[in-house]
Order: sequence, then C-alpha cells, then structure tokens
Amino acid sequence: MKLFDPTSTPVQREVKLARAPERLDGLRLGLVDNTKFNSDTLLAKLAERLGRRHGMRVALMSRKRSPSHELDEGAVEALRTRADLVISGIGD
Repeated sequence: MKLFDPTSTPVQREVKLARAPERLDGLRLGLVDNTKFNSDTLLAKLAERLGRRHGMRVALMSRKRSPSHELDEGAVEALRTRADLVISGIGD
C-alpha cells in the first residue's frame, strides 16, 4: 500500500519545451484526444481551420485511454516522428 502525505511539497523537475514553429504553413499536425466529452469535436474543427488557413494536414491522431492517463511511449514516439506540431485537446 502506498500512502501519500498531502502536506508534502511537489517534486521539482526540469521540463524542456519544444520550440514553437516559425510558420504554420504546410505543417503536419498531430492531435491527441484526451477522451473528454467534445474533445474530438474540438480537435476536428481546429484541424479543419488550420488546414484551410495554413495548409496543415492531420498526420496522426492519438486517443488517450482516459483524461488521467498518459499516452504510451509508442504513441509519443509516433507523434515525434510524424508530426511537426502536436495539439492536445480538452473537452467539456
């Protein structure tokens, strides 16, 4: 059994953010649906607008098992190699 002390402080860790692209024109888009209600709808509408305005196309769509789960390493690696920009959607 694991016990968690709610008075403890969060563990600090370094996060390295990816650089933002200079332009959006023609980029391959990766989408991550977090399975919340309307997440897929929001992502589809966003992808359609980005396609119309910037010529972006959806290269890969991943779906999480639930909002609280992470993507598995295989899905993360696929996004790294097949997409230039990744958007993770939320719903509700």
